[in-house]
Amino acid sequence: MKSSSLHARVVDAVGARIVAGDLAPGETFTVRELEEEFGISRSVAREVVRVMESLGLVASRTRVGCTVQEAWLWNALSPQVIRWQMRGPWRALSLGSLVELRAGVEPVAARLAARRASWNQVQVMVDAAARMTDLGHEDRGTDPGFLEADITFHEALLLATGNPAYAALVPTVIACLRERSEAGLTPARPAEVNLTNHSELALAIGRRDEDAAERLARAIVTVVSDETHH
Repeated sequence: MKSSSLHARVVDAVGARIVAGDLAPGETFTVRELEEEFGISRSVAREVVRVMESLGLVASRTRVGCTVQEAWLWNALSPQVIRWQMRGPWRALSLGSLVELRAGVEPVAARLAARRASWNQVQVMVDAAARMTDLGHEDRGTDPGFLEADITFHEALLLATGNPAYAALVPTVIACLRERSEAGLTPARPAEVNLTNHSELALAIGRRDEDAAERLARAIVTVVSDETHH
């Protein structure tokens, strides 16, 4: 196995183990233990540790090893951490947290987009919403094409804010959408109101109606929240 794929496999295994709670906060492990358990070289093991440190999952100290950190220290916005959370035993709790994040971000992002979006960005959202509607009416809400259209829409929304801080959340929101879909939580027949809300949101942004844009974005997340809890 190539070192890059081996590295990725071990990162995935260790990260998932920590996020699932199999390695609890305060527990320690060493580079040597990683070498022995996974049959990897010291350089690969050290790189795995560096990734864990960059995500806030562990803290590494000489003669102590790697200490698992409390969950509040993790990089909760990282797509990797989101993936591990959504595939672990706390999926429902993690999904609820992500929906709350979107509820706090996307309505304000929509208001900013209505103020600043370029016509090209508006057209991207209009086209993506139309694609979602077409597929949704064919009971194809679980198709990859529907997911990609949904991603395109919400990516364009965040970028249209013209705010780098909102733009930096694009990978996080994409991870939320992907993991929700892969968890089987996207209905084959999306709620008609949500399809309409996406289309109306794109149009509200296009006509610079900030109040309507914020209201529609909040309505979209509310539907997602309702679907999540049923």
